[in-house]
Amino acid sequence: MAINRKLGKTTDIRMAMLKTLTTDLIMHGKVETTLSRAKEVKAITDSIIALAIKEKDNFEMVEVKVVKAKLDAKGNKETELVKSKNGKEYLKVVKEEKTEKRQKDMPSRLNARKKMMRKLNKVIDNEGNKVDLPSKLFNEIAPKYADKNVGGYTRIIKAGPRNGDGAEVAILQLI
Repeated sequence: MAINRKLGKTTDIRMAMLKTLTTDLIMHGKVETTLSRAKEVKAITDSIIALAIKEKDNFEMVEVKVVKAKLDAKGNKETELVKSKNGKEYLKVVKEEKTEKRQKDMPSRLNARKKMMRKLNKVIDNEGNKVDLPSKLFNEIAPKYADKNVGGYTRIIKAGPRNGDGAEVAILQLI
């Protein structure tokens, strides 16, 4: 008996498809696909969310020195006129040093983040900004399911046969 469904695809195509479906489910909260694909994605997503719940509070706050360009009232970088050793003048960006508090992941949380990224794609939103899905899992999704027992973070709703090929369609969503 096979451990996972082959879904009529070669391994690399199947893994890419499941990775994309899992990413879409976590990003949008709901995805429509065939029943057999939904069952596979459900198992992957439940394991990722369980990992996020386990590691959600495993970090420490540290102060870090940050050197940034000084900005004026309009948000542009401030510059100053400087002379080089050979007498030429050029514009140099004025820098300022600040200390910021940042989250530092503990080793097990960092390992969990890496495991998540193996099963998720990198995502860019509509404005062109990168979306950090592990942070979304740790900060938004994990606290929502923290009081829930192990498993059962997703739901499969059967939607009937698909027009065309008659495949059983299901809606997979986060509860």
